[in-house]
Amino acid sequence: MPKRSFLTFLQDQRKTMPPVVKADLSGKTVIVVGANTGLGFQATKHFATMNPERIIMACRNEERGQAALERLKAETGYQKAELWLVDLSRFSSVTAFGNKFEADGGRLDILVLNAGVMPTKEYRTTVDGWESSDVHHWANLPKTVTDGDILATLSSKEYCTPRYLPPIPVDRTIFICTISNMQIERYKVTKLLNVFFSRSLQSRLPESIIVDAINPGFCQSELRRSITDTWYMALADWVTVKLLGYSTEEGSRQLVWAAVGGGEDEKRLRGGYVSFSEIVEVSDYAMSEAGMKVQEKIWTELVDILSKVDERIPQVIESCLSRD
Repeated sequence: MPKRSFLTFLQDQRKTMPPVVKADLSGKTVIVVGANTGLGFQATKHFATMNPERIIMACRNEERGQAALERLKAETGYQKAELWLVDLSRFSSVTAFGNKFEADGGRLDILVLNAGVMPTKEYRTTVDGWESSDVHHWANLPKTVTDGDILATLSSKEYCTPRYLPPIPVDRTIFICTISNMQIERYKVTKLLNVFFSRSLQSRLPESIIVDAINPGFCQSELRRSITDTWYMALADWVTVKLLGYSTEEGSRQLVWAAVGGGEDEKRLRGGYVSFSEIVEVSDYAMSEAGMKVQEKIWTELVDILSKVDERIPQVIESCLSRD
């Protein structure tokens, strides 16, 4: 892919977002993580109009989640949605969510991994001691690999093409090597990690399961609340969003397309990168030999780290994924 510029960003933001696709989801179970607000809530509304058997709205905050559940019922008439709590910044919460899902029967057809945070200027950690941006990346693996037959969708919630990681010595740990004080830039790195993760997972799954990464475009979103810590930043962000940003509903169409669209070209959809309702090429770095080596190293480290969090992960990977 040619190097993207600010001009190409502006050109893309001028495009008309394709209309939402529809599908018959009768008998299907859908989970949307981060369903209480923004793109997640709007995607949930779209799914609710497709007659799914069940929608699980996975949210961190019970009060906000319950309000979103009631709003969904009022605005769509759909009465079979449920609120489940999960905090992606706590591995124990992610594990508990997986345990509850397994005990509930484990039937899942569409999984939208949408929740995330926008890093601030300061370096922050989760209660488990990891960089706060981990919610964009490795908190997803325990939910994904314990869910069985799924259609997993990862949401890349910033308008940028994942491009590059700093040179990584082969004997160093990637998750330590890439830490810096440039926390906004770290957010972009997590989007590249999403692409690497989706491709790694897809390569280990049967063809009946599709994993893809998504670019919903630059959208209005509560995600941006953490970067408006001064009045002038808030004003600049407000103006930028008003001039260039898609609405949350428009952005959510990409989440829906990745989950129920693209059926005419499922081969490209597997491990693909979705943008404006089509599969597009990722960055040159992501496709390069160096990028592929980093992708494999990230997968290995991710499995090793999370295997210490949940002892079931090695067994699940061995039994459900095609190779180590």
